[in-house]
Amino acid sequence: MPPPTQDLIVFDAACIMCSAFARFMARHDTAARFRFVTAQSGTGQSLYLAHGLDPHDWSTNIVIVDGRAFTKLAAFCAAMRAIGWPWRALAVLKLIPTPIGNWLYDRIAANRYVIGRRSCPLPSDDLRGRILE
Repeated sequence: MPPPTQDLIVFDAACIMCSAFARFMARHDTAARFRFVTAQSGTGQSLYLAHGLDPHDWSTNIVIVDGRAFTKLAAFCAAMRAIGWPWRALAVLKLIPTPIGNWLYDRIAANRYVIGRRSCPLPSDDLRGRILE
């Protein structure tokens, strides 16, 4: 699969936390630089494979900025950096050492269906118009 030519977020559409993140990004990405793909779609699964991830384990979002892919806490930080102030300030979380940040991310991801729920509301109008597949 060729690398995306635009900034992209691949997210688990069945996870309320992941879907909330996508809705947040669509609402606050005023430059509309990001497009969105669900992890369950063919494109989403191809992107998981292309980045060495299990295409059936959607426990991390993939955020692609300027052709570079990020996962786990680095994905969140890259997305926050990309949408500008005041959200850019949250990119400071990148200062957490990667093993610790990924461990924390994995704990939340492993419990995302317990913390949230599996049925998500329909995407917002902002998000719906920017979903590729």
